[in-house]
Amino acid sequence: MRIGEVAEKAGVSVRALRYYEEQGLLRADRGPGGQRHYPGTAVDRVMLIQQLYAAGLPSRVVREVLPCVDSGADKAPPALLDQMAAERVRIDRRITDLLAVRDRLDDLIAAARDPGSPCSHPG
Repeated sequence: MRIGEVAEKAGVSVRALRYYEEQGLLRADRGPGGQRHYPGTAVDRVMLIQQLYAAGLPSRVVREVLPCVDSGADKAPPALLDQMAAERVRIDRRITDLLAVRDRLDDLIAAARDPGSPCSHPG
């Protein structure tokens, strides 16, 4: 696949794909004219990279985790497994916090929609 195809299918910019290559997160072969050609698995890999970034993992950690995805987590060094476990705990805390905020927003929305509520405003 060409760079534009991967970018479109994965919902990222061409610039992001070039950055992932620079960071060693994504590989592309070069054609005779220098054009990048990505394997069919590139879209899934880019989406995984995006998910890991969205979860708050830095490039360094993503770069360490991806080989485990490629070769199997059973080959992950113990220190990396500890780091991934710590990241999971951090993400769980973040999810708990976000759920609490969502619940508070639900309460505020319900109160604002109640005509007798001091939060309601005429629309």
